[in-house]
Amino acid sequence: MIEDIEPTVAYLNTQLRMVDAPSNNDLAIQWFRDASPYIKAHRGGTMVLCLPDTLLEDALFDNLIPDLALLSHLGVRLVLGFGLRSQIDSKLKALQHEPTIIDGRRVTDDEALEQIVIAAGQTRTKFESVLSMGLPNTPMAGARLSVCSGNFVTAQPFGVLDGVDYQHTGMVRQIHGAELHTHLSAGKIVLLPPIGYSLTGDIFNLTAEEIATQTAIELKADKLIFFVNALPEDAEGNAIREASANTMERFAPQQHDENLTRTLERAITASRKGVSRVHLLNLADPNALLRELFTRDGGGTLVTAERWENLRNARLSDVSGIFELIAPLQENGSLASRTREQVENDIDHFVVCEREGMVIACAALFTDEPNTGEHDSQCSDARTLDAQTSDKHIRTGEIACVATHPDYRGQGRAGELIANLESRARSLQVKQLMLLSTRAAHWFIERGYVEYNKDHLPQTRKIGYDTKRNSKVFIKLL
Repeated sequence: MIEDIEPTVAYLNTQLRMVDAPSNNDLAIQWFRDASPYIKAHRGGTMVLCLPDTLLEDALFDNLIPDLALLSHLGVRLVLGFGLRSQIDSKLKALQHEPTIIDGRRVTDDEALEQIVIAAGQTRTKFESVLSMGLPNTPMAGARLSVCSGNFVTAQPFGVLDGVDYQHTGMVRQIHGAELHTHLSAGKIVLLPPIGYSLTGDIFNLTAEEIATQTAIELKADKLIFFVNALPEDAEGNAIREASANTMERFAPQQHDENLTRTLERAITASRKGVSRVHLLNLADPNALLRELFTRDGGGTLVTAERWENLRNARLSDVSGIFELIAPLQENGSLASRTREQVENDIDHFVVCEREGMVIACAALFTDEPNTGEHDSQCSDARTLDAQTSDKHIRTGEIACVATHPDYRGQGRAGELIANLESRARSLQVKQLMLLSTRAAHWFIERGYVEYNKDHLPQTRKIGYDTKRNSKVFIKLL
């Protein structure tokens, strides 16, 4: 275990020594502290990266290599698929051979295939050389990595479509996942050129996007990462930062770039077939990869089968996160005061919105229904209601502790929590919901709550009413 950690420590120490200014050193150290949860989450995970042909010829490639070395030393299993389109087009034009590409797929004749095989070998050699570097006082100091490639992709001919014979162009027939897992478990970085081999021994030209997608699906990868010229946009022209596959399916046809549309289609397919997360990163951002993997909000576009935030019942482990959310609001008078112990006692009443292991929003529902959860407790300060309203047949519930982290306000999470609690209240046969508020009156009115005077409070709730806060009372009939 010590041997496994030593290369990582040496590499990180090299990076810190390369930062000149003390203030930058402090920033780097803080970055590692903030990145700690993500380092733990990614360690041992499998990531498949699809590197476009333009990246291999761009200055950004020099930034990518140290990033890949860092990921490998942090225990991430890496598969690198790469494209060669621009390189092949350049070689063919030099031979006065005009390339033919239809709907993003090349018609591969004998001459084109020959150049693809040559370019694939050259690019593999380039990767092997740069990942072998380890000179002192460079970003790759002590970072030599093991790289492998091979016949991991079985292909079949694409055939004839709309009367066009695509010749040596193929499709993925099988990804040999067991072999890939063996090499990845041995700590190797796997390279996948855009080439496949058939059972008859023929060579076929494949698209890097298809290979990366099918490999991620076969390996059940934790992440599939594409690099794109621009992030997808919504109808208003805003970059889409995260979306479910179903939502992204609506946006994909609206993109102005056909290549981006095809990439989104791959992302949707992968997410629906078991890839946990698919990321699209902007080629213009040299720090996009590390920003996406080691910061909470990332810098690209995330596509998942479901929304990647998790709205769920709170657990005891969430007490600290909930209290951090509500403490500032209690200080400014937006929420009634409650102690950490009270939050812990009432944890079964809470729902939370969790993002990357962090509680970013919470709310609680108290009813006259006895709580039968693991941490059953009656609220001593009468936050659990006894339904002693003017009509004793009307069951009443109270919503409390609605709070959202400042970085995520205005994005609909509180509304989702309220909707969840209202649905839960209906299932408990609650007929009316009430809440007290000092600062968010209009927000609740927009969601169907009506202001009443405090005389409408249940008797037990009147006893606990804080006249100093002078909260407004809102009620919604369910």
